[in-house]
Amino acid sequence: MESKARTTVAELVSAQWGDHRPGLWFEERTLTHHEVAAGAAARAALLADLLSSGAEPHVGVLLDNTPEYPMWLGAAALAGAAVAGINPTRRGAELARDILHTECRVLVTERTRLPLLDGLELPGVRLLLTDAPEYDALLAPYADARPDPSRAAPDDRLLLYFTSGSTGAPKAAICTQGRLAAAGQSLAGQFRVRPEDVHYICMPMFHGNAVIADWAPALAAGAGVALRRRFSASGFLADVRRYGVTYFTYVGRAIQYILATEPRPDDRDHALRLGFGTEAGAVDAAAFERRFGVRLVEGYGSSEGGAAVQWSPGTPPGAVGRAGPGLVVLDPETCAECPPAVFDSGGRLVNGDEAIGELVNRGPNPFEGYWRNPEAEAERRRAGWYWTGDLFCRDADGYLYFAGRGDDRLRVDGENLSAAMIENILARYGGAAAVAVYAVPDPVTGDQVMATIAGEFEPAAFAAFLLAQPDLGTKMAPRFVRVVERMPVTATNKIHRAGLRKEGVRCADPVWWRPTGERAYRRLTEADTPADAEGPLAPTRGPSCVRRQGLEPRTR
Repeated sequence: MESKARTTVAELVSAQWGDHRPGLWFEERTLTHHEVAAGAAARAALLADLLSSGAEPHVGVLLDNTPEYPMWLGAAALAGAAVAGINPTRRGAELARDILHTECRVLVTERTRLPLLDGLELPGVRLLLTDAPEYDALLAPYADARPDPSRAAPDDRLLLYFTSGSTGAPKAAICTQGRLAAAGQSLAGQFRVRPEDVHYICMPMFHGNAVIADWAPALAAGAGVALRRRFSASGFLADVRRYGVTYFTYVGRAIQYILATEPRPDDRDHALRLGFGTEAGAVDAAAFERRFGVRLVEGYGSSEGGAAVQWSPGTPPGAVGRAGPGLVVLDPETCAECPPAVFDSGGRLVNGDEAIGELVNRGPNPFEGYWRNPEAEAERRRAGWYWTGDLFCRDADGYLYFAGRGDDRLRVDGENLSAAMIENILARYGGAAAVAVYAVPDPVTGDQVMATIAGEFEPAAFAAFLLAQPDLGTKMAPRFVRVVERMPVTATNKIHRAGLRKEGVRCADPVWWRPTGERAYRRLTEADTPADAEGPLAPTRGPSCVRRQGLEPRTR
């Protein structure tokens, strides 16, 4: 079934009206496409009455993946408003900052999230609790509303989604209705999404991956969506079978967690045909296909939409894809193109010092800016080009290899974190005279958080200190802590982060670590050899393989 190209998400939502096929599954509930469109229309009408004239039409959504989330996305599209996805792993003043920075006049949440809001000053923000009796009463007068896309335009803001950066505080990237509608229709065409398909949304919907790469193409193709409140590796295959899932997206370690579940003889008994995401790693992607018979398509896309790299047949093992028009790898200091990457026979990058640079898009790109952050926007658009902030190298055939994160960012379990923010929190620890936070490689994908503390360190007290910090996100606690008498500094008295990263966990100073699932720290010894305690790894040919240079290659 073909559908004409639509220029706004509001049009895509309105197209569901009158479609009485099942369109959304969540736990024991099933809604038709028509019911989802009707729910969006009712919420759009309510929103129009709630938002005062002159105020920014922004709605904060602090929810798990429940039916309310896609209905509020649809409502915002119909109302010409924007949704700010609020990250529930943020805490205290930082959480309040996200809500206030995006000028949310309404915050949609549920009772389980209320403890996160206790004590926060949120002036002018109206709270809507989706699981409270008053909520149904509030919506009742709008039950007969019909979706009307005429209020929406392609350049209307629709998403404000947070992405971390070198300045510490997350930036709210803007995505308009036109860009999201185009992305959804493009992906639906690329992956041949059909109306009878079912997309499984198990990644959090405050993250761009779930909305742009999963919900939007389903909406564009008239396909159904199955929602998982929160990702569960053990529940993944059961959900796939229960809802007849054919497509899903992933980020970070999700694939690793699924592979860690107990194999069964019937692992291939399902309708799933495709997974699309980032950072699975070539080894785990191959293992997933062997076990489940499902191909994973890896891609790269900057969170802001300014650059994208697609895998295609013929892409070498470990490469993300071939550089498209305008994509170059530049030395950020000189703006000169970096020489092609050279790999030895074992796949080791031998010229990383000169080949690794920042991925830059010198051609037209859909980056639409950040909300109320001109400094960060200018940094992204230096010299009229889009600078991704991510490190890559490119081989002589034009294939790109991911080489890590620029500035002070870390990528932990699929989420970008700011080292500066973590440092500000750890600096409160009483024994610390100085603190440095930086990334060390995760043995599967992304980074692990490592901190160096100059001063006194008592492991039990430090663990208790971390638990007591209200603004320490769930993924911010250091996996490794190096203790030094004096912080190493450069000639200009800046912390020598490059040296700390290079030495990693196997250094001359004492290092404490906490194994997976534990809160207590213990001394790292030579006898500790589990994957969690691996040190910096050599670049080998792969998406996360060119991250560190000059060390021994790892094996699995």
